[in-house]
Amino acid sequence: MQFEIEVQEIIDRETTAWTQKSTDLLLSIFHPNMVWVWPLDNKNYDPITWITPQGKFEYNKYLKIYSDWFAKFELIKNERIVKKITMTKENDGAFAIVDIDTLWRSKSGEESHWLGRTGKTYVKTINGWKMINQVGGFANELFN
Repeated sequence: MQFEIEVQEIIDRETTAWTQKSTDLLLSIFHPNMVWVWPLDNKNYDPITWITPQGKFEYNKYLKIYSDWFAKFELIKNERIVKKITMTKENDGAFAIVDIDTLWRSKSGEESHWLGRTGKTYVKTINGWKMINQVGGFANELFN
């Protein structure tokens, strides 16, 4: 039970990072080998079509991506519901199912709606829990 609480904390930290538009807090959750995998849109959940546009976590690259994003977009809503957290029998890995409904809007009125079910994989490191992978949750606008 304690490990599920720790995983819930990192999920909550990510939600807070988006809400506060905090790059420092957001980047604190990523494992050095983190990779994002996204569907092409909010409705296409066949993994055969998914993309990996962002590449493996690299601090300065991710810092620029999210700093630029936060400068361009205002957060309209950020609803996240944890549906399930499962732990490995060794309690050193976790998988969380989180439904997201996050809406961003630029000053020019452009919207980016991150909507759907995500699967977030976490590993326990000497520095605490870190997200190493996420599937789902369309955000392709980050790279257009």
